[in-house]
This record gives sequence, C-alpha cells and structure tokens, in this order.
Amino acid sequence: MRLVIARCTVDYTGRLNAHLALATRLLVHKGDGSLLVHSDGGSYKPLNWMSPPCSLVVEEPDAEAADVGVIEQWRVTHAKTGDALLVRIYEVVHDSTHELGVDPGLVKDGVEADLQRLLAEQVDVIGDGLSLVRREYPTAIGPVDLLLRNPEGGTIAVEVKRRGDIDGVEQLTRYLELLGRDPHLAPVTGVFAAQEIKPQARVLATDRGIRCVTLDYEGMKGIESGAPRLF
Repeated sequence: MRLVIARCTVDYTGRLNAHLALATRLLVHKGDGSLLVHSDGGSYKPLNWMSPPCSLVVEEPDAEAADVGVIEQWRVTHAKTGDALLVRIYEVVHDSTHELGVDPGLVKDGVEADLQRLLAEQVDVIGDGLSLVRREYPTAIGPVDLLLRNPEGGTIAVEVKRRGDIDGVEQLTRYLELLGRDPHLAPVTGVFAAQEIKPQARVLATDRGIRCVTLDYEGMKGIESGAPRLF
C-alpha cells in the first residue's frame, strides 16, 4: 500500500464529472489497484475513488500544467467502464509504501456469526433447491459470507449482516464484480441478507440487481419470535 500526502487537484470523468480544487489530501493506492482520495474530514469515506479493476499510470505534466506548478499526474482508468481519475500533484508532503500482508478478515460479532452459520445450514431461506458451496469463500478482497450453487446454473453470493446498510451493499457489489470474472462461477447473482435492512440500502441493492432477504434470527434458531403469522 502506498500512502501519499500531497497538494493536488482531482478530476473525475465518467457517468458524471466532478472536480476537487487544490488542497492537501491523502492518496491511498492499494495493492488491489484501487485509489482513494481522502481529506482530513468526512469520517472514513473518501472524497473520490476508483475501484478495481483499474490501472494507474504516472504521467509527466504538459507545458500548461507545469507552468502552474504541477509536478506529476496520476491517471487512473477503470478497465470496464472507462471512467477515469486525473490527479494533478503540485507538492508531495509525504510518500511511503507499506507491505501489509494477508488480512485475516473481519471478525463478526456473535449475532452476525450465528446468522451466517444458521443460514449456511438453512439455505432454503434464500431459495428452493440451493446448495452450499462454502462459507467464507475466499477472494482477493476478502471472504464472501456464503457462496451457494443455483441448480439452474451459476452461483449466488450472500452477504450476511445484523443490520444492513449501504456499506454492506457496496461490499457485496465489489464481491460480485470480482466473482463474475470466474467462468466456473458465472453468472453470479447477489443476496443481501440481514435482520434489518435500511431503506436506503434496499433501494441501492434493488438498483444493482441484488435481492434483499430479511432474516428471522429467532425463527432460524427454532425459537418462536412472537411475531404474528397466519399459520
């Protein structure tokens, strides 16, 4: 992972155009190829980013850019969509590279881990005729909670959460993009499964073709939840 603190501007072109004016920012170039642009505010969310598959090319600035102080340009292009980030660097304050090694992955809390285990034992909650391929199916960007085999062909990637929000949908989207490149798994569809799914997350999932499933934790454990039902 490369960490660069620099005075820079950032221009995004693609489905929409966006511009970040000259300021000091943190540029994070990760081992998976992604680039994230952070400021000192805004919590954990980057101001702009490019997700893999993408490529980063370092360019010499043209004469016009050099005249206004640009010393280096980073052009990051998405391999599939052609969307691009152009980072014009005016001054480098810090530049370091770090080898982080293999990440063991997120350790889920008790309820979330139980939900994953119970759902692996009761995949019929997701759909009839499905079979479990594996829990914690490994990918280059982290493990998919459940990978299921569809008897009609293809596979289903399931992301399990206690409370489902937009970040969970984004996480599953990245898994689907990566898994979909494997001809042995394709076509790959996604299911976002949680005890509670926030409305914004449900809208985003639906827009991306991801099915949402609300999980009854007590019912899956074989305990009456107390919720009224017809029979």
